[in-house]
Amino acid sequence: MSGFQANAIRLDRDRCVGCTNCIRRCPTGAIRVKGGKAQIRRGLCIDCGECIRICEQHAKIPIYDPMSTMDSYKYKVALPAPSLYGQFNNLEDSNIILTSLLKIGFDMVYEVASGAEIVSEMSRRYIAENKEKWPLISTACPTIVKLIRIRFPGLIDQMLPIQPPVEVAAMMAREKALKESGLPSEDIGIFFISPCSAKVTACRQPAGVKKTEVDHTLAIKDVYVKLLSVMDDVAVDPMDLAEAGRIGIGWGVSGGESAGLINDSYLAADGIENCIKVLNDIEDQKYAHLRFVELDACPGGCVGGVLTVENPYIAKAKLSALRKYLPVAGTHEIPHPIGMWTEEVTHQKVNELGLNFREKIRLMAQVEELTKSFPGIDCGSCGAPSCGALAEDIVRGEAKETDCVHVLLRRVLQATVEEKEKKEDGPEQS
Repeated sequence: MSGFQANAIRLDRDRCVGCTNCIRRCPTGAIRVKGGKAQIRRGLCIDCGECIRICEQHAKIPIYDPMSTMDSYKYKVALPAPSLYGQFNNLEDSNIILTSLLKIGFDMVYEVASGAEIVSEMSRRYIAENKEKWPLISTACPTIVKLIRIRFPGLIDQMLPIQPPVEVAAMMAREKALKESGLPSEDIGIFFISPCSAKVTACRQPAGVKKTEVDHTLAIKDVYVKLLSVMDDVAVDPMDLAEAGRIGIGWGVSGGESAGLINDSYLAADGIENCIKVLNDIEDQKYAHLRFVELDACPGGCVGGVLTVENPYIAKAKLSALRKYLPVAGTHEIPHPIGMWTEEVTHQKVNELGLNFREKIRLMAQVEELTKSFPGIDCGSCGAPSCGALAEDIVRGEAKETDCVHVLLRRVLQATVEEKEKKEDGPEQS
């Protein structure tokens, strides 16, 4: 499978003031500040959205498709993420949301939560049959998949080789839409209503498969506004469209995927920094007694995505209330073999030093020596996230030592002293 290059975050240079807050929060060191403006290194960006959350200038902007893309298809299918339900107050019936989606222009809805229940069943089987790989790591969060491929390649074999619920739902939805509409596939548009930018990228460049069935990715925050305008009318008599139960809708929050496995031998963590700590611990074999690890890059799980509108912890409580009286699951059987990875997922060697082992050792030695010459306070004034990152940039020819203000000041002071001494020695020499 080819390496990933696309990302779903862009920089508005007019808004960026070069404050360096984003470089401190980026978990992969993908951002530099040059010439007073941030720069995103695409190969290192994992679409976690931390730069969007931290930027007070709103200069980091998520990329997704506009609602107008619906006009390009004769038959439009909505794939609402479970986290969508958590955005609304006093929602007691998911049918209100699903019917409202039809009201705003979709011809069919297929819950991603239903795909999640299929994935839960597939995961239970795979985990039971592959004990030698325990703990297996969830691949539902595309940010975590990218993070592992970049920073934790030794854990790739422990990733669950199952497509995320949105891809499974998209496959099932297209199959159903072809039968119900009688139209050719190219006239059918599959629209995922996403909570985060990472899933936008994943729908364009999915891991483990050659092609996605998702045609476009819309933002929850855009669809939310449209739904609010029709929900009151729909609430009087919604259509009976909901199929997913507690397991599927539970995937919208951290721990929901793990709960769907129906066993207690798991760990669930949310927030990118917490996830990195857990991955370090897995490398150190601290969780060998567990079967499964669920990691969600966003705080609270998918409800914390940057394309949502509600506070993630309030949304989590709303989903909990909605799930309370639902059946355990609405999708009980896997209709046919579906959803397994068909392509190899490999280590993404982005931004590595050297073309071979010998050159890498030589360049790393240079980086180590340069790092020692810096103050080690990782202040970010140079535009790099750390002294070590600046040293690597220098070795690559992308920066210079005097980008460090401390080195620059030291050299200016040294030059001043030398100039002063030269002037003082002048009369004696004459």
